Amino acid sequence: MAGALGVCVAAIYYVMTLRVTQRNLAVTLETRKLQFVLNTAQQLLSEEGFRRGGELLNMEWSDYDDFEKKYGSDFNLDNYAKRNSTNYTYNSLGYLLREKLIDAEVLYGFLGIIPTFLWSKFEDQIKESRRRYMGKDNHRDFEFLAKEMLRIKLIRDPEYKLPEAFIKYIPTK
Repeated sequence: MAGALGVCVAAIYYVMTLRVTQRNLAVTLETRKLQFVLNTAQQLLSEEGFRRGGELLNMEWSDYDDFEKKYGSDFNLDNYAKRNSTNYTYNSLGYLLREKLIDAEVLYGFLGIIPTFLWSKFEDQIKESRRRYMGKDNHRDFEFLAKEMLRIKLIRDPEYKLPEAFIKYIPTK
């Protein structure tokens, strides 16, 4: 009887210890995800990140060929690197969002509508790049992130309209 009771107590203790361990692992995983998002957001929201984003949003071109001649990897490697670094960073965050590893409201709290500005600016070029080079799934998570951030913005502010000039100052008439 005492042996059986000892086995039962040991089993209960083991189950309780296992649950505590699982809870601790879950907290550790959540902390690591949050650290990743914080580190990524710090890069995007730093002075340099805003400078890079401003440069990208202020780019101008007439069509895809003009875009490639001005900003493509053959002619402007610095811009190509800035653009892809930023786009793939947003794509990574979009992947976490799509996989439900991070909450959309959390990302919106950090990023707001900024990913949507960049997606809207480069959507046609990214889609053409998909067609010519990268395939249909290229930057699909960046697109998902941008649409989710816009969805949240419109819930909070139903009258919001994405500005055509993005960050460029347009004086009132």
